[in-house]
Amino acid sequence: MPLINHGIEKTVFSFVANQLNESGCPVRIINGMPEHIHCLFLLNPQKSIAEIIKQIKGSSSHFINQQNILTEKFAWQTGYAAYSVSESVVEKVFEYINNQKKHHQKRSFQTEYDELIKLHKPDNEPG
Repeated sequence: MPLINHGIEKTVFSFVANQLNESGCPVRIINGMPEHIHCLFLLNPQKSIAEIIKQIKGSSSHFINQQNILTEKFAWQTGYAAYSVSESVVEKVFEYINNQKKHHQKRSFQTEYDELIKLHKPDNEPG
């Protein structure tokens, strides 16, 4: 659902950035659209991506609801997508995240996500 509107995105992104930094995951950039966010950060080597995402989604949902940032109850969708990137493409990923709104004027999130899954699906994984 497109709930992270322009009026609250800075508050939400700032909270997520603080949570990641406190978890030992230095943040490079957070940006997104009303229905999703992208975070580029360095993973704490003592934690799994699943632990970090669970903590971030839980604490940010709690924060949004506790602060009454939205009139309705907020919850992230089940699941997430996480990708590791080599140092050689960090700047390219940074620019992609930085230009989310411009990028999604040309291609919807769902179209992009479907293409990404298709591109990176192992050959032996069913359709």
